[in-house]
Amino acid sequence: MARGRSAKSGQDVLVKSAEFVGWALGGLEREIAQTRERLAALNAHAVKLRARIGKATPPPPAAADAAGKASRRQRRRQMSADARERISSAMKKRWAERRKRQ
Repeated sequence: MARGRSAKSGQDVLVKSAEFVGWALGGLEREIAQTRERLAALNAHAVKLRARIGKATPPPPAAADAAGKASRRQRRRQMSADARERISSAMKKRWAERRKRQ
């Protein structure tokens, strides 16, 4: 072994690795916080600009998603009871014919 270097054990490597992971996570969390702050500032600026030109502010994303889902449900066609009965009897007839062939 070279002079001045100590032997590294597996435990030392794991401790160093855990430290690096901790530092990396800390850096990522700091970046996330800064990005959220920037986003909030940009949203506030957009609201001010919309107010200047007289446009209403759009709903928050969560409300927009809920409205989109609700409207999608409302746009679905409702099948009448008569139509459901016709489809049901046709399918029963098809399955009966299929069972006969087997």
